Amino acid sequence: MYNVVGVRFKKAGKIYYFDPVEFALVKDDYVIVETARGVEYGKVVVPIKQVEEHDVVLPLKQVVRPSTDKDRIQVEENRLESAQALALGTEKIIERNLEMKLVDVEYTFDRNKIIFYFTAEGRVDFRDLVKDLASVFRTRIELRQIGVRDEAKMLGGIGPCGRMLCCSTFLGDFEPVSIKMAKDQNLSLNPSKISGLCGRLMCCLKYENDEYETAREQMPDIGDKVETPDGLGRVVSMNILERVLRIELPDPQRVLDYTLEEITNHATNQVQWSGQ
Repeated sequence: MYNVVGVRFKKAGKIYYFDPVEFALVKDDYVIVETARGVEYGKVVVPIKQVEEHDVVLPLKQVVRPSTDKDRIQVEENRLESAQALALGTEKIIERNLEMKLVDVEYTFDRNKIIFYFTAEGRVDFRDLVKDLASVFRTRIELRQIGVRDEAKMLGGIGPCGRMLCCSTFLGDFEPVSIKMAKDQNLSLNPSKISGLCGRLMCCLKYENDEYETAREQMPDIGDKVETPDGLGRVVSMNILERVLRIELPDPQRVLDYTLEEITNHATNQVQWSGQ
């Protein structure tokens, strides 16, 4: 078993696990850790806990130390200078007439490197741009191309639902989303209705997908014949989340709503339906 703490470096970023060593860290503490990018400043979002060896990536990096007020001042200075670097980088891109859009700039905590995040339609030759930036900032420069989903996560905004974007507020990572999920949830397949600000399928399609899949396994398909308290009928529509079936009865011809529980309780073999 290993003692670990979960640390996040951005508001809705991925959680990384570190060895707390002998520090008594609690949730919402700030710490200094060493990562592949260098020394970083992060927030403890998962307090100290024990995990199995197969649940973490070994070897575990250690927490260097809890942060101090001086570290917090350094982070704020980095943030302000990142905004200046963003403006300067945008000017240099325009001067070089490069077909790329600068989205964000980030200093590593120890200021050993500046990362410029950009979007572009294809590959961009930015070697001269790197030289320009290095001559100004006198430190290591990294230009990192990102996709439209990452751009939306960084910039934030308001989604079609009227709430702040999930990816910029709480989603730590992007999960695969498919058009099949929209079909299973009986949603409109019009791209403008099921796409987010990034132009890709909305992440929230994934939230209820497991619930829909479980419910579909329990319920008949549209067109199946089912035994109801009022006789044999045919399923014409359904509300999957509420487990409600709309049944067309032939004699007299009418359409009634039944809960799945009513149907299963009435059926002699728990569930009786067929596609015939």
